[in-house]
Amino acid sequence: MGIVLIAADGTWLRNQVRSALAGPDQAVLELDRGQDVCDAVALHKPDLVVLDMQIGNMGGVAVALDLRLEASAGRVPDVPIVLLLDRECDRFLAKRADVDAVVVKPLDAGVLRRTVKRVLAERASVV
Repeated sequence: MGIVLIAADGTWLRNQVRSALAGPDQAVLELDRGQDVCDAVALHKPDLVVLDMQIGNMGGVAVALDLRLEASAGRVPDVPIVLLLDRECDRFLAKRADVDAVVVKPLDAGVLRRTVKRVLAERASVV
């Protein structure tokens, strides 16, 4: 079973992501605080992390940078990251954060599923 970790402070957004991605072969873990993501990645070893741009006092860009730093030091697994952007013009921030893919809100379930499938396939072909 695959595991996707979603971090967003909005319950409605976590519900949308869970509805789009949860299934018989895919579990979705939810967090509402950015500062909890690294510990959850170390503990659960998810196949993918989905981060909202806005997550309380530690947003998606900061969390992505933290995950990449911790992974480079070997403290957490290197997991693919999808960042949920508020605006199209935030793509440059996502590039700086070294995320694997972005989806601009409002969420479209089909776009999110295709993006996740593509990112997971790209990671699988590298390994």
